[in-house]
Amino acid sequence: MDCLVGIDLGSTSLKTVAYDLSGRAIAKASRPTVRHPQSPEHPDWLIWKPEEIWGGVADGLREVTAGLDRASRIRAVAVTGMGMDGVPIDRSGRWLYPFISWHCGRTTPQQKWWLEQVGAEKQFAITGNPVWAINTALRLLWMREHEPAILEKTDKWLLIEDFVNFMLCGERATDYSMASNTLLFDQRKRAYADELLKLSGIDRRLLCEPRPSGTVLGPVHAVAAAATGLPAGTPVVLGGHDFLCGCLPVGAFRPGVVLDVVGTWEIVVAATQEPVLTEEVRAMGWWMDSHVARGLWAAMGSAVAGEMLEWFRSRFGFEEAQKARTGGGADWDRMMALAAASPPGAKGAMFLPHLSGATIPVPDADSTGAFVGLRAGTTKGDLVRAVVEGLNYQALQIFAGLEQGLHVRPERFVAAGGGTANAFWMQNKADMLGKAIEVPDIEEATPLGAAILAGIGVGVYADEQDAYERVRKPGRVYEPDRSLTAKYAEGFDTFRKIYPALKGLNAGLRALA
Repeated sequence: MDCLVGIDLGSTSLKTVAYDLSGRAIAKASRPTVRHPQSPEHPDWLIWKPEEIWGGVADGLREVTAGLDRASRIRAVAVTGMGMDGVPIDRSGRWLYPFISWHCGRTTPQQKWWLEQVGAEKQFAITGNPVWAINTALRLLWMREHEPAILEKTDKWLLIEDFVNFMLCGERATDYSMASNTLLFDQRKRAYADELLKLSGIDRRLLCEPRPSGTVLGPVHAVAAAATGLPAGTPVVLGGHDFLCGCLPVGAFRPGVVLDVVGTWEIVVAATQEPVLTEEVRAMGWWMDSHVARGLWAAMGSAVAGEMLEWFRSRFGFEEAQKARTGGGADWDRMMALAAASPPGAKGAMFLPHLSGATIPVPDADSTGAFVGLRAGTTKGDLVRAVVEGLNYQALQIFAGLEQGLHVRPERFVAAGGGTANAFWMQNKADMLGKAIEVPDIEEATPLGAAILAGIGVGVYADEQDAYERVRKPGRVYEPDRSLTAKYAEGFDTFRKIYPALKGLNAGLRALA
């Protein structure tokens, strides 16, 4: 039986999964991704150790290959994962410094410099990037300032997926979606931007030349074969950024299909035929990226979501947790039952889910969360329902931005992520949206997306559409209760007024803190 292997480098785990050609997982392994303080002198400088990243991947691959039937044949392997973190290597391939984790804020001064010298508007107009402190270019500026001797010895700065590819086959390369995270990638030309390289003084030679996802890099070499159990000569294929790889097995590479990843963060992704790099889109908080699907780009909007429910659960869910301990079941189920018992609209209570600030449709790090409309008769169930409805109103704002700023008309909604296990949350979202939401029956969409790219690279699949048709696994569909959709449309008009009404109060509240 032929199979494909996808490797997913996540912030909490390094996953390796072997799939048959229909997308069924036949062997898998996981190892923890361990984040470390770099030194006692700098406990807030957070790193990943290259030897642990490679060691965890190699160990997982050994477990997966050992678990395959002898008749199984690995056709190709591809890597996906997080975006910005990179490691410098010298010409001999020796790593010179650990990965600076995206959790580490040491490059905030470089972010400030970039915003002053380049500016958020120019940056987005060229690259589609917001300027985050974790972007690759800012790490390079930090190295130039603090570790110039190391940067002088550096041959290439390898992003974390590119590092694993290098360890497997010896090639130093990246793909368009990963290059999109650097602050240096011109989305229209799909090449590094000369203007930004000149402004920053970053040497182009440090950057791997970008290629399309699905490009064959080379064969697994003998050293990697011995370390991983992969057969020597197995083709290594360029994967791409994790959330974009996750689009492939659910069909969200086709314009009009919107992927809603529901978890700690809610990430909305929609494919576009061209990069939309307008000031309106930037001001709304969207991020434009090159898609892993060839010839396409992707718009991504994100906001903190599931963390809001976790916050409520940890502060106000003691009674439900106690009942779960003594009577069995899950405290989540009890809390969602309370929410379901509250009427739609939560008896006038509303929740603004800005406990971590606002990211979209108006980026505002100083915005704060709020309950409004509380009365003496408001119950815990009303508050839980208000939190869920507030998260879904926030999602409606993101969806509305697709049409308003990006001129994407959503035709089909698919959802993935841990939050899809919350049936009340998902049904309420469909009711608000007034459209069906499908949750495909796919356990691990991200490594499967990498495996699809591996298959496209070696000709197992003709293209993304062929792969999707062969691996698609329809799942639960949440059909909207249209009798509620009109009611929620009225509520949405009220919800959108909460943020501007409170914006002027936040400065005074911060002064009292």
